[in-house]
Amino acid sequence: MQGRALPELPDRVTFPMLPVLRSEWDVSPEAFDAFLRWLDPDREKAGRKYEEIRNRLIKVFVCRGCHCPEDLADETINRVISKIDTVTRGYSGDPGRYCGGVARHVFHEYARRKPVTALVLAPDPPEAREQELACLDECLDRVSDSDRMVILRYYEGEKSGRIRNRNELARELGKDPNALRIKVCRIRSLLEECVGDCLARHSQ
Repeated sequence: MQGRALPELPDRVTFPMLPVLRSEWDVSPEAFDAFLRWLDPDREKAGRKYEEIRNRLIKVFVCRGCHCPEDLADETINRVISKIDTVTRGYSGDPGRYCGGVARHVFHEYARRKPVTALVLAPDPPEAREQELACLDECLDRVSDSDRMVILRYYEGEKSGRIRNRNELARELGKDPNALRIKVCRIRSLLEECVGDCLARHSQ
């Protein structure tokens, strides 16, 4: 079945205010104290490490073009604290690197929500638009992590910012801009076909 073509993106993409990813974490004082002890037995040093990790996470999310980097950094740390007993038993490396790994998962969740309005959609009725959004979200889950990262970052930003972002992405991937465009075209074609099949299933 031929996939439904995704319309060209407008020159200006306005992202709506995203729902805050974090839930209302119930972080107990005991869990937070255990987290600080994991960072360093000395509480003063642990406090400094906490700030260093949080600031580093904020910078990472800023560099990735996230609109709420502080919230995402807090979300990351709260997830670690919520599982601190398991973490301290099963992980013996650098706490900052562990938090960085959790941050990647948080970013993927954020990114799957963020680009939906940018990649699609035709001016369809609200019901059809909602289904298209659901199908695109489903299809983004089906591509590899690397392809999902590429397609999401490729469409980040506006005008000159988007151009700079694409050039930076090409450098990170070790590709020239034309090779990156070819890769994005392939990923987008897969998404178009997947979204078309998804919409066809739901229309039956």
